[in-house]
Amino acid sequence: MVFSSSTFLIIFLPLTILAYFLIGCLLTKNVTVKNSILLLASLIFYAWGEPVYIFLMLISICFNFVIGKDISASKDADKDKRAKLLFICAIIFNIGVLGFFKYSGFVADNLGNLLGVQIRMPELPLPVGISFYTFQIMSYIIDLYNDKIKVQKNILSFALYISLFPQLIAGPIVKYRDIEYQLRNRRESLSKYSEGMSRFVVGLSKKLLLANTLGSVYSAVQADDINDLSFLSAWVGIICYTLQIYFDFSGYSDMAIGLGKMFGFEFCENFRYPYMAFSVTDFWRRWHISLSSWFRDYVYIPLGGNRRKTPRVIFNLMIVWLLTGLWHGADWNFILWGVYYGVLLILEKYVLSKQLGKLPLALRRFITLVLVMCGWVLFSAPTLPDALNYLRVMFTGGIGFIDSDGLYLLTSNILLILLGAFCAVPIYKTLIRKVNRVTVSRVKAVACPVLLILCYVFMISETYNPFLYFRF
Repeated sequence: MVFSSSTFLIIFLPLTILAYFLIGCLLTKNVTVKNSILLLASLIFYAWGEPVYIFLMLISICFNFVIGKDISASKDADKDKRAKLLFICAIIFNIGVLGFFKYSGFVADNLGNLLGVQIRMPELPLPVGISFYTFQIMSYIIDLYNDKIKVQKNILSFALYISLFPQLIAGPIVKYRDIEYQLRNRRESLSKYSEGMSRFVVGLSKKLLLANTLGSVYSAVQADDINDLSFLSAWVGIICYTLQIYFDFSGYSDMAIGLGKMFGFEFCENFRYPYMAFSVTDFWRRWHISLSSWFRDYVYIPLGGNRRKTPRVIFNLMIVWLLTGLWHGADWNFILWGVYYGVLLILEKYVLSKQLGKLPLALRRFITLVLVMCGWVLFSAPTLPDALNYLRVMFTGGIGFIDSDGLYLLTSNILLILLGAFCAVPIYKTLIRKVNRVTVSRVKAVACPVLLILCYVFMISETYNPFLYFRF
């Protein structure tokens, strides 16, 4: 089930809201009851599309809950060796589960090609959201072992932390330490609910009105033979994909944050106008912030971060970005995509920092955006050769620089692209700051219902409704 489906919007969400506020808030006002309602709803939400893999998630929850309590008890009893052994076992288990379902086929295929033999692996569909909830589990285990949090002794609260449906299948990746207090003590209010609903509608609009429409343009470009594309067609296509993936993923994050707020939770922001970045480093401070901070806290800093000598820092950066690429998918495209960003960050930090600092801000933003778009080619192409061919057309032209198909593609979608560009930068946010709160509230009161109606119309009439990060 996804947020932009009629099943979620018309059936699941209204019933969950009704049960939560009627039973959990009005009748009992008990946090255990509220958590139980949300946990049941979350399990139904996940099982709706993954009826078999709900058992995998439940096994992971139970295993990590038990081993977490054992780690805590061992540390309290000064049994440090036992605690370390349990910690290693937990990490191996979680990485092993993720690795088996996500990477075993990739490893088997490449090992077989290297050895010249065929290694058969069972073709298992990837459990939805496994990369996200595995990282949340690991953040709990790592912080618990490092004495940064206290053990969770209530299995319902722990299970809710892992399975909470607003952020279950596509983040933001919520660290346990950021939500620990909210699991046992949170307050719902009409103002918070209203704010959350507005945020949800904005995210839904990003997804259905912008991401899907822009994505259909890029899909049309991809459907053509790469050798039949012109320079103009290739650039129009990747510009549309660049906007699509932003509105798709940031829209989902907005919906997740909005839903969380409706139920009294506060989740971290996951995007901060990434296409306004003036460097690749700045881009990754703005894009998928929860993932970047996870790798910083649990990989980069434990490796020594930037406190080591330059060769070791470079090594640390490359490890982080190799893992970042692998996290996104078991394919050479994603590995190269991660290495690409690792190399860019190293060049920015150690080779070009002085030269880049002298450039005008607008030029730095343009260069960063072009580099990011080249990265999205690697990210979106079906295979690595397809990506390299697409990049070749982008910079050398395929059948030419401008053709009739490219001109038609541009002229028929220019307003959509301009609207996407307008919504991807903080112009609207700047205008809002100059208007008084009463006017803003009135605009929201009118705009949100209108946007919601438009979303329902698009949802019913359109068949193209992918979610790009759903596969992670």
